[in-house]
Amino acid sequence: MRILYFYQYFSTSNGSWGTRVHEFASEWVKKGHQVTVVTSVYSKSDISSDKFIEIQEFDGVKVIIINVRIDNRQSFLKRIFSFLTYSFFSCWYALTYATDVVIASSGPITVGVPGLLCRWVRNKKFVFECRDLWPDGAIELGIIKNSYLIKIARWFERFCYSSADLIVGLSVGMESEIRAKSPDSNVITVTNAANIPLFSNFRSLPASCPLQPKTYAIYTGNIGEVNNSLWLLEAAKVMQKRGSNLKIILVGEGQQREIIDETIQELGLGTLERWPLMPKNQLVPLVQNALVSLVPLKGTPILDTSSPNKFFESLSAGVPVIQNTQGWMKDFLITHQVGFTLPPSDPEALAELIESLASNPALQAEMQTKALRISKLEFDKTKLANKMITAIEEISK
Repeated sequence: MRILYFYQYFSTSNGSWGTRVHEFASEWVKKGHQVTVVTSVYSKSDISSDKFIEIQEFDGVKVIIINVRIDNRQSFLKRIFSFLTYSFFSCWYALTYATDVVIASSGPITVGVPGLLCRWVRNKKFVFECRDLWPDGAIELGIIKNSYLIKIARWFERFCYSSADLIVGLSVGMESEIRAKSPDSNVITVTNAANIPLFSNFRSLPASCPLQPKTYAIYTGNIGEVNNSLWLLEAAKVMQKRGSNLKIILVGEGQQREIIDETIQELGLGTLERWPLMPKNQLVPLVQNALVSLVPLKGTPILDTSSPNKFFESLSAGVPVIQNTQGWMKDFLITHQVGFTLPPSDPEALAELIESLASNPALQAEMQTKALRISKLEFDKTKLANKMITAIEEISK
């Protein structure tokens, strides 16, 4: 089967971004499928190009790079321009590239345009992959306020759902929301995965690392409002006032990076450090040796459906999670006893919980064992890749 996959953020484990598409596609290639990914250049990935259009290959996956740069620190209008530019040039491949199935991985929702063209102009099977629920998230966060634009966005969302032969949500919460909006659609859940061998094979911190094992909580990813990053800053202030010898380590970039860096300097915060982006291969031992992994998000209902990579990778490393959504992640942590859920705006509760966990090595060991076990059962990339390709094969019969 020939698969054409539109996804703007392609990365391998040499980058600092999620590797779901690379890992799934490479598994499908092993099964004999031909997979081509059309991507752009994301600041956190390891993908680069010297030409406007360039073809590269990764583990048997053909990758067509449209050299349009996307960065979370770009202005809103610049990001919109990047999304539209990618979508425009992707349409050429949607209309001409030899394929049996097209997958459009959203967000941004503009990725749906080439997918819809391939579906309606060429009558190809169409899979719509929802990595987040758009436009609900943009509306709740106040990014889209104009009532006319909201109506257009909701219409386009419904059109993508109704046109798809298969919809893939990344969490059970997303699947429920999609089913409520499009009851007749064929919807499944395929969560983000983790590279179990990479994350579960323990590695010590490198000799050059200034940290000691189990003396820090770690956050990896975007540093911004959606990620509730200032909650971590406030918790670090509380920890400093309490005389804690523990730290919060932030690894990443984002819109609120400067605020956090400046505050660390102004207050002389010894309980908070921000480290630059690093390739996933280098990040693994830092996660494995952490006391706990932090997965904060801004407290909005639609973000309760989120499926962040760091959640899966942290548990696969045997590290418990602290998060603050009220959806499926909260239920998962309670059911499997591998982490904690806190209110989204209580830094004192976060500081107290980090310190409490540090003083309880027995609980750490218990959660580590449970996290490693459930990760192998639920998050293995091969198992999840097989689940998705099986569903795609079913609609292609």
